[in-house]
Amino acid sequence: MRQFHDVEVNPHDRALTREELLHAVRGRHAVITLLTDTVDGAVLDAAGPQCRIFANYAVGFNNFDLKAATARGVVMTNTPGVLDDATATHAWALLLATARRISESERYVRADKWKGWAPMAFIGQDVDNKTLGVAGLGRIGSKFARKAAAFDMKVIYTDAQRNPELEQQIGATYVDKETLLRESDFLSLHLPLLPETHHYIGRAELAQMKRTAILINAARGPLVDEKALVEALREQVIWGAGLDVFEDEPQLAAGLSELNNVVVVPHIASATIETRLAMGRIAAGNVISTLRGEAPQTCINPEVLR
Repeated sequence: MRQFHDVEVNPHDRALTREELLHAVRGRHAVITLLTDTVDGAVLDAAGPQCRIFANYAVGFNNFDLKAATARGVVMTNTPGVLDDATATHAWALLLATARRISESERYVRADKWKGWAPMAFIGQDVDNKTLGVAGLGRIGSKFARKAAAFDMKVIYTDAQRNPELEQQIGATYVDKETLLRESDFLSLHLPLLPETHHYIGRAELAQMKRTAILINAARGPLVDEKALVEALREQVIWGAGLDVFEDEPQLAAGLSELNNVVVVPHIASATIETRLAMGRIAAGNVISTLRGEAPQTCINPEVLR
């Protein structure tokens, strides 16, 4: 980007505070944002009328007020596609780590508590030949579901629309939400965060799941009512959970971090060298194209280009 423009980079390896963001965007012609940066009318106005584009360094864009941006003629972009494999693989890492109690047993060893092999120590769950439930069979959900073949799993899914092609390719079965909750041994969420998917998993849904079920969320934190999940894990309504995202990041619901039957990691699903570089290239390319007067690669409010 510096070949074409003057560039100022956030010097911190963290998200800017709201106040820092409002100050940093002033007078900019383009801004690359993180998913944690809420870009609303106030931020757009702080940037000024010369600002042409806000490019999200993420596939999600629920942090963008698209109506406000479109009304001001500001292009909004994201980075879809390049993080699908990394996120799908990460969801599997969470599933396996939760099922086999990897984090819990590693903490045990590091605390110098291990005194030798024991037949009942850290008994986990098999993954092979179980039923895998997938909520949301989009790009990431589809890649996640395909990997189930390695474990000879039965795949069931629900989505806004059926995916006959994938059903034929991997033998996935479309079911309603109630069936998904009732039959899944492992349930992985791959839904976008929309008003209708907020708290997609709450107290009522958790009560419908198997007591041996494991919930995985590497999509968006507010898909799960985190307080209800803490209660369900504590009371063993379900067996465990693996979480990459949280409802009020970086804060966790009270009591969540104290539970041994949950694996919690800090929103790192796309954190591979190859994926983060690819995301950066797309975001930078979108900025360069827009400032040249060209259509960016991944515009999410294309009406501003007309």
